[in-house]
Amino acid sequence: MKPFVVLAGISTCLIMLWSCAKETKTAQATQEILPVTQPIVIDTTYTQEYVASIASLQNVEVRSKIGGYIEAVLVDEGKPVRAGQTLFRLGSQAYRQELNKAQAILRSSQAEAKTLALEIKNTRLLVEQNVVSKSELDIVESKLETLKAKIEETESDVANAQLQLSLTEIKAPFSGVIGRIPNKTGSLVDEGTLLTTLSNNQDVFAYFNVTEKEYLDFTEQNEVGQRRPVKLLLANGQPYSQTGVIETVDSQFDKSTGTIAFRAKFPNPKQVLKNGASGKVQLTSTLKNALIVPQKSVFEVQDRNCVYVLEAGNKVSLRNVQILQRLPQLYVIASGLGTSDTILYEGIQRVVDGDSVSPKLMPMRQVMAGMGQK
Repeated sequence: MKPFVVLAGISTCLIMLWSCAKETKTAQATQEILPVTQPIVIDTTYTQEYVASIASLQNVEVRSKIGGYIEAVLVDEGKPVRAGQTLFRLGSQAYRQELNKAQAILRSSQAEAKTLALEIKNTRLLVEQNVVSKSELDIVESKLETLKAKIEETESDVANAQLQLSLTEIKAPFSGVIGRIPNKTGSLVDEGTLLTTLSNNQDVFAYFNVTEKEYLDFTEQNEVGQRRPVKLLLANGQPYSQTGVIETVDSQFDKSTGTIAFRAKFPNPKQVLKNGASGKVQLTSTLKNALIVPQKSVFEVQDRNCVYVLEAGNKVSLRNVQILQRLPQLYVIASGLGTSDTILYEGIQRVVDGDSVSPKLMPMRQVMAGMGQK
């Protein structure tokens, strides 16, 4: 019986060893071969987009300063005009009559003043000869002073009548393009009635808002008063051909939005941009010594950004990272990783924390080349 027991024991051990070896081979066979990479440090640029509203360099409402009928519309909607060019003419007959009346009163008063001046001269001689009393001279001189005051008042009336008459011709305050004309020839308008708008679109302003953090980042990279170049994306998604510059920054933050307004200026030689248009300002910034990883390597766990780091024994370990900036297909990492770390590049959805993998190293430069990046 003893030999049989020994043989049975040996057989059992062999079976167990064969089973363990088979499980080991199976486990090795089931390990995923997954690409891994290592973060690298580079100098790079990134572009941020901001919704912008476009405003003309000059844009005014042209309004009537007096009431009357529109006698003539001398321009057309959408057409360019020169500074000083007459745009509208209002009925001037009544204003011309007022001017003629004021001028007639002035001439009459001036003639009367000459007569009084002569009378004063004669009265003064009579006083010297004791023919009339001094009081007679005082009366005549008083009349002249009163008349002089009346002349000044009448001169003011004439000037006002001339002004009113001149306002019957509405002229362009600057060169630009005429907007819509709601009132046509023959329309009765009041003082303050909108006649049209006038826009100088030779250059335009683009207003956009940035957050406080972005503003502080901007000031770190730019000296005060530096005219930073910017691009513009049109409403149809096409890039605008002209490069603009940031001219001014608002003096305070908007408490309701936590943003501050920037103003960029763009040349507009072909008059493509119009007052009231919209677009997106593109601001490109330089980022030195940026630690970058592929976006594919990063995933969210309960609002945290994480990666799988390869540890001893080729086991993956979950690690939190902080993202500084998003680039096309890449992230700039603020903290949580270094260049000596090896991270899972693809297949993050096929493993869990603690799994073993068969890593296949792909240098970060190779990964970037596959993305079409240098």
